[in-house]
Amino acid sequence: MDQDVQQPALDGLTVRPARRRKRTAKAEPLHTPAPDLPIAQVVLDVQATHLGGTFDYLVDARQDKRAQPGVPVRVHFGSQRVTGIIWDRRPSSQVPVSALRYLEQILSPHVVVSDSMREDIASIASAYGGTEANVLRMAVPPRVAKVDREQGLVAGQPRLASDLDWVAALDASVRRAEEGLADAYPDLTRLGEALEGTGFSSWVVGLLPGPGQRWSMTAWVLARALLDGRSAICVLPDMRQVARLSAALQALGMRPFSPDTAAGTGQAAPGWTGDFAILGSSMPPADRYRAYLAVACGQVRCVIGLRAAMYAPVEGPALFALMDDASYQYADGKMPYANARGVLRLRARAHGGVFMALGQSRSVRSQWECGPDALEVGSGVTGPAGELVPARAGLADRMPWVRWLNRDELMRLADATVGARVPHTAVAVLTKALNSGPVLLSIPQDGVGETMSCAFCHRQARCRRCTGPLQVTGGNAAPRCAWCGAPAVDWVCPGCGKTRMRAIRVGAAGTARELQLLFRNVPIVISSASQPRGIVETIEDRPALVIATPGSEPRVRPGADGNEGAGYRAVAILDAWTSLYSQGVDASLDTLTAWMRVAGLCLPRSDGGQVLILGETFPLLAQSLMTWNPSLLARAELDDRRQMGFPPACAAATVWGRRDAVMQVLQEAGALDGDYALLETAEGEVPATLGPVPIAPPKTLSNRILVQTADRVRALVRVPPVRRDEMALRLKASQAKYVAGRGRGELHFHVDPKDLT
Repeated sequence: MDQDVQQPALDGLTVRPARRRKRTAKAEPLHTPAPDLPIAQVVLDVQATHLGGTFDYLVDARQDKRAQPGVPVRVHFGSQRVTGIIWDRRPSSQVPVSALRYLEQILSPHVVVSDSMREDIASIASAYGGTEANVLRMAVPPRVAKVDREQGLVAGQPRLASDLDWVAALDASVRRAEEGLADAYPDLTRLGEALEGTGFSSWVVGLLPGPGQRWSMTAWVLARALLDGRSAICVLPDMRQVARLSAALQALGMRPFSPDTAAGTGQAAPGWTGDFAILGSSMPPADRYRAYLAVACGQVRCVIGLRAAMYAPVEGPALFALMDDASYQYADGKMPYANARGVLRLRARAHGGVFMALGQSRSVRSQWECGPDALEVGSGVTGPAGELVPARAGLADRMPWVRWLNRDELMRLADATVGARVPHTAVAVLTKALNSGPVLLSIPQDGVGETMSCAFCHRQARCRRCTGPLQVTGGNAAPRCAWCGAPAVDWVCPGCGKTRMRAIRVGAAGTARELQLLFRNVPIVISSASQPRGIVETIEDRPALVIATPGSEPRVRPGADGNEGAGYRAVAILDAWTSLYSQGVDASLDTLTAWMRVAGLCLPRSDGGQVLILGETFPLLAQSLMTWNPSLLARAELDDRRQMGFPPACAAATVWGRRDAVMQVLQEAGALDGDYALLETAEGEVPATLGPVPIAPPKTLSNRILVQTADRVRALVRVPPVRRDEMALRLKASQAKYVAGRGRGELHFHVDPKDLT
């Protein structure tokens, strides 16, 4: 067989012979260790728990000035090239110098993690049982090279230090805002003294009802902190709230971090400037990294944003604030599952600053911190706090008239439409309100399914065969069981004996069809993420019916007269009795948070504003809204948790994964038969560990590995609050031991989870 086989070619074309490149050995650069502190301790971007800590590398003499602590680098780790952050420089290493490698590359000329930020990251990792690398991947955004080059062209100080006229104007705006808040908050001077003073302090602040009230108070706090010489961070649940706080800050005279346009030229200057920056993981990489660097370099001293903003690299005794501290969005989805509330309070104590939890509602943890039995946890994630709430006299001028139209109230009013989704009494109120402006109807959720309930007693309708919930999946189909699919034939309510059913949690489109029959010739606006139009940001101040899901409520734009207090003339909370079926340990508090946020969009009672709660619900929940006193519900929830031994009366952690892995970690941590086995509660000693119970496989797994998660369980470990940090370290050590021992099963743990199931 001929060995010189060539590829065929067309006639007249010859095949070009392949060139053979000469391979030359690449000479390794000659390294000389740095004369002073030649060892760099680097935290690598390696997320395995048993590989936490720092790794030693040699610093070349040519890299000596640039290889500063806090600078990102690239190194060889085994057979891989990974990135990392220089954590420290040392004169020597416990590892023989002959076994150490040199730093391969300095990636940025900027210190992206300052000395105090490195201390914060180490404290956060210790408090939640993670490693510094776990926190770094969430705290420091990915590097963008062009932004590093831009950063050297931007002025290095904020306007607070350079523009005296602007500072005077901001101070005047802050004083005017403070005068408007002083009548509602008699103790506002205490908060001002805390911002002016020194030392750590923690506060729980209740916000006023009314359009724009929550943003005016929050903007005043941030601006006041800046004028008092503090940096400021405020974390919010979603970008819609970030945008509204941004507008409130701009109304005070502050400018967002944006391209600096040269005056009169219309051309962008070579840099970005501003008084406050926005940080969020959903931002474009370049914008997020640019804003992070601006804060790290001291060009911007005020940060607002989503959960990622809790890691903003501010210095000194800063203000660390967050809105609605019980929101689900505040828990990280990756190890170590840190919560924004705990992180901000921990950092505030470490910096000697001020921590502030703002909100119209109140979480159980905030209620516990304001009480006499609050204990300071070693890491600082929780502890005693001061309380600032509006005076009752100030509330009377700003609250709408809140009415609970349940069955008893409708029967007292002799309303013949008792049991209707929107009774006649509510129709009359909403019709009158529509004469002067928009009306908001808040529905629990949007969806195509309709769960059924008894039309008389509102008991959830269930299948007689398997007790599954009955629902209507679309159109005029008959109710069927959501579990076994059996039709609901001859259904009878086991509670009252009635046979009539009605749909609950009707979606936005179904609600619109119902209301078209009640309100003729009235425009209807639907605001929901699952609708074709999506979330509507603003509406005009004119008659319209607005149907919105929680968190999607549009803001009423001021009219031609520029009325900044524009709001809804009436608000109706539909299907209120769906709160009776909500799942989760914080279900009632989350419902109250949503209701108070909706009620806060209504005009005050003096302007004719009314809020209607339609349907049955827990009396304490309705009373908390009607009196604008969230501590009523929070105090009752706290008392129940003290008796049952649930957080915040204790500290808790969930452990989940494969059964053998979970049981091994629980045994080694002492949760089964060790010193964590029993918990002291108001009812006496009870087992501290609940579970393990089976859980479903994660939805993200592929079918080929579902077999490995067939025996997947979850357990809840509870300890006294003073032993919280110790529990986190024990779970971390047990997990690291399991992984280092080549354990192949799934294993995770989460300290301070919001949901315990």
